[in-house]
Formats: sequence, C-alpha cells, structure tokens
Amino acid sequence: MSITLTKAPFKADHVGSLLRPENLHLARKEFKEGNISVEQLREVETKEIKRIVDKQIEVGLKAVTDGEFRRRFWHTDFLEHLNGVEGYVPETGYIFHGNEETERYNVRNTGKISFNPDHPFIKDFILFNEIVGGRAVAKQTIPSPNQLFNEGIRAETIYPDIEEYADDIIQTYRDAIKAFYEAGVRYLQFDDVYIAGLSSPNIPFNDGKYSRDQLIDLALRVVNSVLEGKPVDLHVTTHLCRGNYRSNWAFAGSYELIAPTLFAKENVNGFFLEYDDDRSGDFKPLEYIPNGGAQVVLGLVTSKFGELEDKEKIKARIKEASQYVPLEQLALSPQCGFASTHHGNKLTEEEQWEKLKFIADIANEVWGF
Repeated sequence: MSITLTKAPFKADHVGSLLRPENLHLARKEFKEGNISVEQLREVETKEIKRIVDKQIEVGLKAVTDGEFRRRFWHTDFLEHLNGVEGYVPETGYIFHGNEETERYNVRNTGKISFNPDHPFIKDFILFNEIVGGRAVAKQTIPSPNQLFNEGIRAETIYPDIEEYADDIIQTYRDAIKAFYEAGVRYLQFDDVYIAGLSSPNIPFNDGKYSRDQLIDLALRVVNSVLEGKPVDLHVTTHLCRGNYRSNWAFAGSYELIAPTLFAKENVNGFFLEYDDDRSGDFKPLEYIPNGGAQVVLGLVTSKFGELEDKEKIKARIKEASQYVPLEQLALSPQCGFASTHHGNKLTEEEQWEKLKFIADIANEVWGF
C-alpha cells in the first residue's frame, strides 16, 4: 500500500460521503424508535460499508471511504465527541440558497477542548481498514479544525482569548492525528467549509472583532500548526466546500481572497476544490499553488445531480486549469460528497456510481493512472 499511497490524492478521487441506502435509513429510524439495539444498527452499517467498499474498487477508485455511513452529518458526529464540545438542537438550522433551512443540529463549546482517546471514529476506522484489507487505500475524512471557529461555537466565558482557544484546538487535532495514525490511517482529509466561507465576498467579516485577513491568517496557522511534525507517510488533504445539503449550496465566491495565503502556504498534500459551476469562479487563483507542491483535485463533476457531464468538456477544463498548475499536479473528483448529511443529494445510487466511474475513466484517459 505504501507505494500506491505516494500518489495520494489520486488522479481519480472522491470527497468521501456516499448516498445512504434505504435499509440504512430504515435501521436508523428503527434504532431511534427503540426497536433495534445499537449493535443491530451497527451490523447494518457494517454490511453496507462492505458493499460500498467493493463497489468503489469496482468502478476504478484507488482510495475508498466508508461513505460516512456511521454519521448523520459530515462534521457534528466527529466534533461532538471531542472533550469540551457537545451536540445540541438550535432554534434554527443553517440557511442555504433559496432560503432553505437545514435540519436543526449543531455543536457548541462547553469546556476546555481536548481529544477524547475513546473517540468512536478510531474504532470505526480500524474496522473499516480491515474491510478494505489492503485492496485500496482507506481514506479517513474529518472536519477541519477550523470548523470550531464558526460563529456561535466558542464559549467566550470559557475562552475569552481566541488564541488560547486556537492553541487547544491545535493540540486536540495533533492528538487526533496521532490516534488515527496509530489506528492505521495514512490518508486523511480535512473538510473545511469555514475557510471556504472566508473566500466569499457575500459573507461579512468586518463587523466583528477580527478582519477577514486576520481570520484567514489564523485559519492557515491552525492547520499548519496541527500538521507540524506529522509522519511523512501520512498524506493530508483539505477539501473546501461552499455547502452541500440536499443538492443545495450555502454561498458563492471564487478562491481569490484566500488563494495568496491558503494555496501558497498550507502544508497539505492536496486541495479538493469545487469547480462544478460558476459559483467557484475561474482557475486563475490556482496560480498561487507552488509548482511541485500540493496536488489540485479539480471538482469538475457535480455530486448534486445525476446527469453526466460532457466528457470532452471536462477534459477541456482540465487542460484550461493546466495553464496555472502543471497537468501532472492536477487530479479529478466530484466537487463534494454525495451525502454530506444523511439526507443525501437528489440523485440515485446508480447515478452516483456512474459519476465515480466516469471520473475514473477520464483520469485514465488524461493521466493513465
């Protein structure tokens, strides 16, 4: 696996989450109503994870995920199991495009933050890695440490100083990385909606205590501090997302505002970037990616709808991006997961697999991966 891993992120890759099958939805409903045990729910999850691992390999992917099948949301399930963080039901959900409100659930800071050595994601990965069995690279996805800087999470009575808050988050994620590495993780992805929000001109940051530039600098410093001293054979990527809920999105904006800092200086092996429509702007901000530095995984194929894109148009866009980043430093993926929350996007499972095979086929034609 170590030889293959040197190519992570892969020329054909994917963000992580997959559509939950109906029997998993039903099992969760039965568990919530008290009709089955947590062990019985876990049996259903494990059976479905085995199935989708086989399917990911079948369509030609070198890295596979558990589809986030043991989670309800892409971020809260991980964060609420950190010490000093709890999940709760707020008065409103997030407001997406068209005034669509998401399911009401979030996390908040309740005490000093640290990593819980009994975090369930560690046990979950060990079993997942056994299921993969070396047939592909087992990829683990977690929310970026920057997600804890979202408005309304930090309790200023506990952390009046944002720097102290940042220091504890950094140590928490260092401990998390150590635990994941010891569990066998060699390909780790940070999902970062927060810093993608910093790139959106429609989201104001100048009416608070900190300017947009200060927050961008802090976000970079947090991730790079987390990654200081990480094992050389641990490959880490950042996925930037502008919201993905039932095929809807939260905000728009090019990468122009964050590129000089993030693209130029974040010490990751790759960036997964949304480029499936005009909301993300053009490829020009990619000029800040160092030559020979991070891989750029172009999210040119949408995960929001089932219709396949035109293959030649995708290949033409890859060529266009290569004006700013060498072709050998580019890769291809969907712009986001297929089910960032348990609700899933508005396409069928068959269409999902067709999208992933489409990506693998294009990657093979462009790079011979």
